[in-house]
Amino acid sequence: MTAPTAGLRRFLTERPPRPERCELCAVAVPEADHRHLVDTEKRALVCACTPCALLMQQPGAAAGRFRAVPARYLTDPAHRLDERAWQALQIPVGVAFFFRNAALDRLVALYPSPAGATESELEPATWTEVLGGSPLAELLEPDVEALLLRRTDGHCECHLVPIDICYELVGRMRLLWQGFDGGAEARAALDAFFADVRRRARPVDGAGRP
Repeated sequence: MTAPTAGLRRFLTERPPRPERCELCAVAVPEADHRHLVDTEKRALVCACTPCALLMQQPGAAAGRFRAVPARYLTDPAHRLDERAWQALQIPVGVAFFFRNAALDRLVALYPSPAGATESELEPATWTEVLGGSPLAELLEPDVEALLLRRTDGHCECHLVPIDICYELVGRMRLLWQGFDGGAEARAALDAFFADVRRRARPVDGAGRP
């Protein structure tokens, strides 16, 4: 067998991964540590360098199309979610996140699954009954933040988090999911993920201030 030609070797040789780039100015950004924006027209997350993310935080930037995802993590120790409240949300798994879609002017409930992010119907009255009593619901920024919930052993925890980490969790669960309940590896990853969220989260006071 003759040796492959130079042109053929180009396809046989594994190519190095392309560097992550800011989707506004195309500058290279660190793969594991960079900012994200929400493209409100395409309903998608886009990567951004720090200067572009700071620019998009200014009122009126890009006519409001891009919104910078904040970096805050909050929790409300005084707000308790019991089993009855979780059942009212009608989420078939133990993890879900909720955000307000500003363009549609409605709340969206999503949960991780082997197929990715799966939407669940959520009535406004149910949101008010279950989550409306927490100041986190009042602090929630549309499109860019979410309320992240997890139920374990009859206990429910709730945190206000950047929306990009919710989709990061969805992607991780999709890669690791095995069998009916996700499997041991997926559960371990979920435990580590929420441990990091709890470490980052700052409690709000009685008046709802961080």
